[in-house]
This record gives sequence, C-alpha cells and structure tokens, in this order.
Amino acid sequence: MLKVEHIGVAVKDLGLSIPLFESLLNTGCYKKETVEGEKVNTAFFRAGETKVELLESLEPGGVIAKFIEKKGEGLHHIAFEVEDIVAEMARLKAAGFILLDEKPKKGADNKWVCFLHPKGTNGVLVELCQAMD
Repeated sequence: MLKVEHIGVAVKDLGLSIPLFESLLNTGCYKKETVEGEKVNTAFFRAGETKVELLESLEPGGVIAKFIEKKGEGLHHIAFEVEDIVAEMARLKAAGFILLDEKPKKGADNKWVCFLHPKGTNGVLVELCQAMD
C-alpha cells in the first residue's frame, strides 16, 4: 500500500454537502463525476496529500442510498493507493480477505478499483485503487 488515497463519505445531497466540505476543508471542490457502474455522483476535495470523496446515490435503491438508510450519512470507505492492483488483490485473497470484486473495475477519478468486504476488515469498507495508465 502506497498511501491513503481518499476517504469516502456518503451524503444525501451533494448540493448541500459540497459547500459544507468547502467550508470545512477551506478549499473548493475540484472535480465532480458520475460513476454509472456504481450508481453514484461524486465530488472530490484535496486535503493535503489525501482526497475526500463525497458520494451521492443516483437512485433510491442504490448502494449509497441503502448505506445511508442503515447507517446515516458519514464515513463510507477508506481507499488505499496501490502500485499493482491485480497483485495486491491476489496477495490479500491469499491472506484470507474477502474481495467484493473478482477483477479491478473502473472507478471514479480515473482509477481501477476493488473493494474488500468489511466483515474481514473490522467493519471498514476498504477500497484498493490504482491510477489508470
């Protein structure tokens, strides 16, 4: 693992949350993106070397909407940057971690991503990410 790449925060409404985080972090939102495969709208902020990603569900039955329904708005996942996502997935699978994805998939911010099941990571949803070249 190279570093914490970003922290994902589930929100109900980007329109309300973007100004809140701009004020909190004292910086503007530098990127908004829709990730159809995950059914989310995202907004990104820089906080030093780490980014904060806000996630808003595109549909009432989406993963983020269900998360908010169960747990409320808040911390959704922590993402770690890796050099070789395929090798890291194999290493973690061999170590007994449960991968939610069998192969990397396209995520937000021009990244390949894979999620680890929170049952094996003390209740924290972990994302691996690697920049697409």
